[in-house]
Amino acid sequence: MASNSDTTSKVPEVARWVFWPAAIVVLVFVAFAIIFPDAAESLFAGIQAGIVSNFNWYYVLIAAFFVIFSLWVGFSRFGDIKLGKDDDEPEFSLGSWFSLLFAAGMGIGLVFYGVGEPLSHFANPRPGVEGTPSQLAQQALSQTYLHWGVHAWAIYVVVGLALAYAIHRRGRPVSMRWTLEPLLGKRVRGGWGNLIDVVALVGTLFGVATSLGLGVVQISAGLESAGIIEASEFVNIILILIITGAVLLSVLSGVAKGMKWLSNINLVLAAMIVVFILIVGPSQFLLRDFVQSIGAYLQSFIGLSFNTGAFSGEAGETWQAAWTTFYWGWWISWAPFVGIFIARISRGRTVRQFVAGVLLVPTLITFLWFSVLGGSALYSELNGPGGLIGKDGSVNVEGALFAMLNQLPAGTALTIGAITLIAVFFVTSADSGALVMSMIGSGGQVEPKRWIRAFFACVTSALAIALLLAGGLQALQTAAIIIALPFSVIMLLMCWATSIAFSREHQAYEKARRAAFVDRIGSHYGLDADDADDSVVPAGRMAIFRRRRPKGSSGEPSTQVF
Repeated sequence: MASNSDTTSKVPEVARWVFWPAAIVVLVFVAFAIIFPDAAESLFAGIQAGIVSNFNWYYVLIAAFFVIFSLWVGFSRFGDIKLGKDDDEPEFSLGSWFSLLFAAGMGIGLVFYGVGEPLSHFANPRPGVEGTPSQLAQQALSQTYLHWGVHAWAIYVVVGLALAYAIHRRGRPVSMRWTLEPLLGKRVRGGWGNLIDVVALVGTLFGVATSLGLGVVQISAGLESAGIIEASEFVNIILILIITGAVLLSVLSGVAKGMKWLSNINLVLAAMIVVFILIVGPSQFLLRDFVQSIGAYLQSFIGLSFNTGAFSGEAGETWQAAWTTFYWGWWISWAPFVGIFIARISRGRTVRQFVAGVLLVPTLITFLWFSVLGGSALYSELNGPGGLIGKDGSVNVEGALFAMLNQLPAGTALTIGAITLIAVFFVTSADSGALVMSMIGSGGQVEPKRWIRAFFACVTSALAIALLLAGGLQALQTAAIIIALPFSVIMLLMCWATSIAFSREHQAYEKARRAAFVDRIGSHYGLDADDADDSVVPAGRMAIFRRRRPKGSSGEPSTQVF
């Protein structure tokens, strides 16, 4: 008989038909982008133009569909289904759960675009949008809310809900393939399941790399704003290598508590920045802006959700590619990472609680973030001192945050705090992303080997460097748009599979409920079974009415069934 150690040693460290195909695809891409950066940049531009021209409508439509699906599944008859066993209690208190959801939603992207995006929409509105400066400012925040609001979190709901049901309700490993088990059955254990995990793994790699690329560009801009060093491509690469070293130190030392501590500190630091700006900035304006912008967003929600720039020509396509299509692609490529995170922390919640919490709480916190940071920048442009927008209408997206902070009291301290915030976000995102990718690449192991996590941390950083060399911000956007295309198909299948699973469970529950109820139907209608004549008795699923007759030759009463 084999010993326990022998049995354990036979468990593969990686799922070879998932890990190696994904690794080869990404490493080939990295090598091509680093060796031939000009050719890669030209290729990216062509692919992006082709996808936006042909699939812009598709990205807009599926993002809107995911919102509709999330609301339907959360507030329909399926809302009472528990993500866990029937007697499971939530693993985290409501407050802790909300905090963790906020941690999932708060990241490098919010810091990068917190000031730059509202300013960009104000200085260069979406083609077809016109009005006074005040109207353009309001439209700028509404457009920003669209990109960071319900649509983004509905995309995460689709993946997170399907995963939470598979992991907690059905006891499946932490792997994307099991979300489609209700649809594919046993085929998820073979080639189809491997393909699903490969697409999810490659998508997560590109999604995390996009965030890291944005983060290092902004750190570089912040250091230049503080007068420490001049931003350059070389500086960006050095920063990535330095921060990757910190990630590897965390991964190889196994200091999980240290990462949690850093994450909590980061959330506190982000909250302190928002509160400080609220106090020293135009406080009343920012609070009014927060409330009013929510109303403006809700009022224009449907129109913005389905806008494709159809009547804006080439200018509309270009704008759509740089903003809305990029965001929908980015969120889809980021969905496996965030989906696994929110699924892991949601054991014991009902479907309704999950959907309501994931859609509403992070969205409102995100709106507050943009209202405070973006609102402060817009207030500066409308009422002075201004200077955040170039004379030609250009906006330095990566440097806009620091330019705005320098206009406030203690601007230097705020700049250092923002740089620290981004750096720690970089470390925690890369570390968490490496863990999630290792889970997928190892076939769903909750504690994958450290070398696998270190491998994905290095590959993600190499991918971020390759994208920066192959076109910078545009390459990052293009990568997100491209990789989201295949995974979006898997997400649509997830919606189908989830509805099948929930329908089957609801039908089984209803059948069991009726079976338990049918034998007591008499008492329900006020009939007392004890006093009733014994000519009415239950038999199986129907009542058989019997009338006694004189005994026959056998001495047994005969029975006539009506």
